Amino acid sequence: MKVFRGFHHPGLIPACALTIGNFDGVHRGHQAMLALLRSEAQQRDVPSCALTFEPHPRDYFAAVTHKPELAPARIGTLRDKLTDLAQCGVDQTVVMPFDARLAALSPQAFIDEVLVRGLGAKYVLVGDDFRFGAKRAGDYSLLDDAGMAQGFDVARMNSYEVHGLRVSSSAVREALAQGRMDDAARLLGRPYRISGHVVHGRKLGRALGFRTLNLRFAHWNPAASGIFVVLVHGLTDTPLAGVANLGIRPSLHPLDVNGGRVLLETHCLDWPARLGPEGAYGKIIRVELLHKLHDELKYDGLDALTAGIAQDCLDARAYFATQRHHDQ
Repeated sequence: MKVFRGFHHPGLIPACALTIGNFDGVHRGHQAMLALLRSEAQQRDVPSCALTFEPHPRDYFAAVTHKPELAPARIGTLRDKLTDLAQCGVDQTVVMPFDARLAALSPQAFIDEVLVRGLGAKYVLVGDDFRFGAKRAGDYSLLDDAGMAQGFDVARMNSYEVHGLRVSSSAVREALAQGRMDDAARLLGRPYRISGHVVHGRKLGRALGFRTLNLRFAHWNPAASGIFVVLVHGLTDTPLAGVANLGIRPSLHPLDVNGGRVLLETHCLDWPARLGPEGAYGKIIRVELLHKLHDELKYDGLDALTAGIAQDCLDARAYFATQRHHDQ
């Protein structure tokens, strides 16, 4: 999949069949839309293209209005979004910076500058609640009229439901916030997962007897937090069972090397000897969060923290033993 960071020269990106959205989580509703997009692109013999925005528009407005509560918790990072879009078979993704200029574009200016001149859209597929342009003034009807006048097809896809529940990023966020990982997986069509480069930390886990794989994220407010039973992909041929802390480590000093940023710390229950103590650094891993054990806890001292981690490991092993019993 080709990835374009905006477009600076009209016509640089080929004519395409286009869909537009934030695609946070790339859930089953998104997947159904992208499958339809690919079909329409093939019929027209043009590439399929997803147009998305970074930062999330609500993140932008939260910053400019100094109202951080307006920013949504995010399901996935940009890395995970692009990976999921590629796995859905999208030919190209355009990541547009959401800034003051884009926020101020009228609906017609957005159509003219972005859809027509910038992307050469021949077909535009949107969701049933799609709004665009300054103050969200543009809707499906306006877009459809513009398509008729300017020579591109417009289609709308109705909501996608699973067991009577409308699949949406909001529904996924709610499930993750409440620790309902099975419900989140049903909405996503797969277990909830986070990927990133393994980075060096304080080596505190190693000192406590629980070596961890650290993924650090700047400017990310994840929808999930707490202690989870996980599977780690990317280090060996088979996934490694583990337990992970997703959050800001409240037991440690605020001047900790993590600096209050979100960290995913994963301890593999059985570390493969062939990897050696340094064998994971710099590698990209994918961590699947299968089951939430509890929220982050603030422990009184390292002894209590060590005992807490040990209990989490026992609970994780019990979870995997139960799953193996159910599978038999």
